[in-house]
Amino acid sequence: MAVRTIFIAILIAITARVSSPQLEHLWSLWETPSDFVRVVLGTVVCGWLFVHLFILPKDDAGYRTWLYLGFVILPLPILCAVVIW
Repeated sequence: MAVRTIFIAILIAITARVSSPQLEHLWSLWETPSDFVRVVLGTVVCGWLFVHLFILPKDDAGYRTWLYLGFVILPLPILCAVVIW
């Protein structure tokens, strides 16, 4: 369960970073429509991922899948997060 939580938390961090506006202040969203759309979509995706943090797998096979695949898949979002920042 920890691997799954870490994976989803890193995905939320990456999505929040990528969807932030290009200019540093939030009022610049109204100047460019593409920034506005990116921030809105990023907020929706972050919310969707946050909800899935609390939806646990329904059976033992789901936990087993996250255990086996998690250690293989987990380095990828960590690498992406390091490259983005």
